[in-house]
Formats: sequence, C-alpha cells, structure tokens
Amino acid sequence: MSSPRERGKNLMESSGSEPPVTPSRYESQKRRDWNTFGQYLKNQRPPVPMSHCSCNHVLDFLRYLDQFGKTKVHVPGCMFYGQPEPPAPCTCPLRQAWGSLDALIGRLRAAYEENGGSPEANPFASGAIRVYLREVRECQAKARGIPYKKKKKKKPTTEMGGGRDDSSSSSSSFSFS
Repeated sequence: MSSPRERGKNLMESSGSEPPVTPSRYESQKRRDWNTFGQYLKNQRPPVPMSHCSCNHVLDFLRYLDQFGKTKVHVPGCMFYGQPEPPAPCTCPLRQAWGSLDALIGRLRAAYEENGGSPEANPFASGAIRVYLREVRECQAKARGIPYKKKKKKKPTTEMGGGRDDSSSSSSSFSFS
C-alpha cells in the first residue's frame, strides 16, 4: 500500500500507456486547498511569494476564511451564549468550524512539504498556528456550551506470558493469601 505522498507522485509520473489514476478525495482536497492558499497570497498587496510566506500570512488566511463559515459562534453578550441548541435565531457571526480549520492546516502542512518546502520552515507547523487553533476550539466550545475534553491516548497493550490472551492475565484473577 502506498502512502498519500507516493500516490500524489504517481499521479504526476503516470505514463501515457496507463490509464490515469484518480486522486483520492484527500489528495484532491489538498490540491484545492494548496491552490486556494497560493491564490490568496497572490492577491495580497503586494503579492507574497510562497518562499516569503510566514505563519502570520497563514493566520490572516484563516481569519479571512471565517467570512465563508457556516458555524454559528455566539458572542459572550448573546442570550444564547453557552447553549448547545438555541431556541431562536440571533445575529451572532458565522465562522469556520474548528474541525474544518484543523483539517485544512493538516492538508496545507503536508502540501507545503510535498511542494518542496522544508519541514523546519513550514509556516503551517508553527506554534502560533497551534495556539490559534486551540483558542478557536476553546472559544467555540464555550460559545456552544460544550466542554471540550481532549481524548486520552490508549496505552498500547503488551502481551504477557508468552502469547496468552489478555483475559487470562488480568489482575483480578490473582489472589493474595
């Protein structure tokens, strides 16, 4: 099985004798996101070449995208602030959902490196971007009255006793007399 990066390269290298490989949904979205961000930089005054892109440009891009958002984010003064399902409409702004922004940054981070950027200089991997995303997540969770709880990573299970299954090695089966 090939990695997404290899599939992307295979798309570019397919010869005329083979039928073209259809890119995955992820690869297509990543290419669209990359092109959209590149167009955003070109539209800046003055235009910003990708080689001069910083995390500040990325943050500005994320804020720019809010105008196209579909997630109602209640402001602290709103009577529905903190309610997961408000009973009536209000004038609070629509924003990009945190999950959408997080996924977008993941795709752009990968696209940056696939397009020749070095991991050390990746503006999408900046600490400022992580802080911004954390603040958006917390703000949106509070506005909707939904506490955000980080999922705990499951600890990897290790086999004990030469391949026995986990049920036979549980601590409740031991007795101390």
